[in-house]
Amino acid sequence: MAVRAAVLPAIGVPLEITGIELPDPGPGQVRVRLAAAGVCHSDLSLSNGTMRVPVPAVLGHEGAGTVVAVGEGVTHVAPGTAVVLNWAPSCGTCHACALGEVWLCANALNGAAEVHARTADGTALHPGLNVAAFAEETVVAASCVLPLPEGVPLVDAALLGCAVLTGYGAVHHSARVRSGETVAVFGVGGVGLATLQSARIAGASRIIAVDVSPEKEELARAAGATDYVLASENTPREIRALTGRQGVDVSVECVGRAVSIRAAWESTRRGGRTTVVGIGGKEEQVTFNALEIFHWGRTLSGCVYGNSDPARDVPLLAEHVREGRLDLSALVTERIGLEDIPTAFENMLAGKGGRALVVF
Repeated sequence: MAVRAAVLPAIGVPLEITGIELPDPGPGQVRVRLAAAGVCHSDLSLSNGTMRVPVPAVLGHEGAGTVVAVGEGVTHVAPGTAVVLNWAPSCGTCHACALGEVWLCANALNGAAEVHARTADGTALHPGLNVAAFAEETVVAASCVLPLPEGVPLVDAALLGCAVLTGYGAVHHSARVRSGETVAVFGVGGVGLATLQSARIAGASRIIAVDVSPEKEELARAAGATDYVLASENTPREIRALTGRQGVDVSVECVGRAVSIRAAWESTRRGGRTTVVGIGGKEEQVTFNALEIFHWGRTLSGCVYGNSDPARDVPLLAEHVREGRLDLSALVTERIGLEDIPTAFENMLAGKGGRALVVF
């Protein structure tokens, strides 16, 4: 069956909106008609080679939709089931999974090497980060779909698949923000906005948003920021001034650049926690001297997929949505069509907006 999709022909080449031939679901597979897909910075990292996956590929890893068909052996969903796509399904058997660290599963991205679909001329296409959500429909492994709990709008639910899980997990699982603590969030994109909301849910007493763009202040404050700081070489000094010269208890870096990671570290109080969510390239080198590591006693940690277990956390996030604590629509800066994804990539490169949502 032919469907339209956004295809990455090769690393560093613009996306092409084209028709692809999608197969019927085989054993253990599910076919999903997409309702929406989020345009995430990780997709940009795939297209420019920061993160390596086989190409050509159908990108898109943050999505939600409705099951239209299932293959043999699939029992947890059926045609008509509303689902959230899970781009990093855990295998349950590797060392990380045995430790309960399913977000570090060694086999989570094995599906990216498989043939997902074909172009009209027969060229094999891979599924990007497993789920190929930049398409009208997709076929995925059954482990890549989670039933959507009731009370969450299907279109907005696409953001649960990455931005919200990552931002919520960075606050609640990685940094473990406690009520009354102070938090700084570096980068007000989709993940940053989710992180701001999550810090508010955690009961942070002061939430400082940092970004290079003054236009994002309104978005940041709507998401829960109590203060807004324009990023500069003086950012750590400004944040210490807002926190009694101490620095914040927790900094969450959502950009993936050496300069912002270093600023987040310097903005954290002595004994505080700095969590890095942003995905940076190998050329982004961050340096520390031995004395400062000892003296400041800070914790610096990476955070993959929010250190989240989607099967556990999606129902929890749905409860926050139903109770009005988490506003998914506030994370969306524009709703676009499939053909607008290349322009959305350009906007991300220019540092514009929070999260574009492709609505099918």
